[in-house]
Amino acid sequence: MALKITLNKGYVGEKPKTRANLQALGLRKIRQSVIKQDNEAVRGQILVVRHLVTVEEVAGE
Repeated sequence: MALKITLNKGYVGEKPKTRANLQALGLRKIRQSVIKQDNEAVRGQILVVRHLVTVEEVAGE
């Protein structure tokens, strides 16, 4: 199972930890989406930025 993560809000004014997690996920621009494997590490990163992103489950890799 894979997760599609989409950045919905900008990260200007966010804490450095939040910005670092967005960068690690590969999200830079609003409405940009990435597909990541569903594992505990990615779930933890999503938890930190949950107020900025939306997450969908997709069948994939």
